[in-house]
Amino acid sequence: MKKIIASPQAPKAVGPYSQAVETGGTLYVSGQLPIDGATGRMAEGVEAQTRQSLTNIGHILHEAGYDFSDVVKTTVLLQSMSDFAAMNAVYAEFFTGDMPARMCYQVAALPMGALVEIDTVAVK
Repeated sequence: MKKIIASPQAPKAVGPYSQAVETGGTLYVSGQLPIDGATGRMAEGVEAQTRQSLTNIGHILHEAGYDFSDVVKTTVLLQSMSDFAAMNAVYAEFFTGDMPARMCYQVAALPMGALVEIDTVAVK
C-alpha cells in the first residue's frame, strides 16, 4: 500500500506528481527544485539553490517521519558540471554521517531555469 506525502513547507509539485510516496518502509522523494515553499521564489546561485532543494527535501522527510540519516540514495541534476564542487560543499552540510549512494548528471535544462534539482530515496 502506498501513502502520498506532502509537506506544506515545501513547494507544491509543478506537474502531475506527488512530492513523495511511501511504500513498504521506503520513501521516494520527487526531484526538488530550489523553490522556497513560502514565497514561491527560486534562490539564486548554485550554492543557494542546492541549499533550498535540500531544505525542501528535509521538509518532506520530516513530514513522513524520516530524516537525512534515513536517505540511502540521491540523484543530483546540474545544469553545468562546473557547479559540481560548489554543490558538493553544500550537500556535505546535509549529509554528515554515513553517506547515501549518489548519481550526479549534467543535463541540458531543468524546469524553471533551475541550476540544480535533487531527488532522494529514504528507508526506515
